[in-house]
Amino acid sequence: MTDTNVTIDRETIAATAKLIAPYIRRTPMMSVDSADFGLDAGALQLKLELLQHTGSFKPRGAFASLLLREVPKAGVVAASGGNHGAAVAYAAMKRRLPAKIFVPRVASPSKIERIRSYGADLVVGGERYADALAESEAWELRTGAMPIHAYDQRETLLGQGSVGMEIEEQAPAIDTLLVAVGGGGLIGGIAAWFAGKVKIVGVEPEAAPTLYRALEAGEPVDAEAGGIAADSLAPRRVGQLMFPIARRHVEKVVLVSDEAIVQAQTALWRILRLAAEPGGAAAFAALLSGRYRPQQAERVAVLVCGSNPANLDFTK
Repeated sequence: MTDTNVTIDRETIAATAKLIAPYIRRTPMMSVDSADFGLDAGALQLKLELLQHTGSFKPRGAFASLLLREVPKAGVVAASGGNHGAAVAYAAMKRRLPAKIFVPRVASPSKIERIRSYGADLVVGGERYADALAESEAWELRTGAMPIHAYDQRETLLGQGSVGMEIEEQAPAIDTLLVAVGGGGLIGGIAAWFAGKVKIVGVEPEAAPTLYRALEAGEPVDAEAGGIAADSLAPRRVGQLMFPIARRHVEKVVLVSDEAIVQAQTALWRILRLAAEPGGAAAFAALLSGRYRPQQAERVAVLVCGSNPANLDFTK
């Protein structure tokens, strides 16, 4: 059972950010005019974490685990819809450690190829992330490999929280930050960093409302796990570690349709030439579809968190 009595706060996130800094990119903030997307005119800040190593924010948490924990000779093991596996494989390669990665068949071919390119031992099987997780846990028991959880682990949250620290440094005047939610490691770490200083809004696909259902129930519960972003935003439930942080510091969660996610992907490519995957574009979909409507003069930032798309042709 996950120990929820762990420290995840500004001090521990800042220390972790310093530790992982040599291994990650400090991704840029981009200021754009909302009117370019047919929205009310005004400055909109985009945090381009899709430019991170491996194409998502995940290396932050992966390197945090490898640098804050003692890795056994058996190396590391991880279950993933794709992005976390690529991040763990990449971090293990950089640290010269063996890695075993389990992904479900729903993982995109591009993510599977990326994991293999980093030299990890990859196993593809099962229908959903939960199936891959069960296989990874069995491997851990057999070999003694160190598990790196995609979201429900202290080091993962600390690493992902460094995104929040960068956003505060790069765009200190924002009022609101929109963040996509899967298992909740990203929004949990970011919300722990801001601790109420900025309004944090979670965005989830209608087909995978994990945090939405958890907040309704008052605890993490099983939710639907499908939709176009199933390889990155569709675990069965949010993490135990992030949930108390979300109850305190996440203002609300809004749901977006698969159609709205595709429209957001298309707009980001057409206007900015940003090739975001469905999970990476979900937060922007909340703005574009009107599921989140800023107040007048509200200063909004959106985290674009992943760039490993397989559902659209970005050569056009």
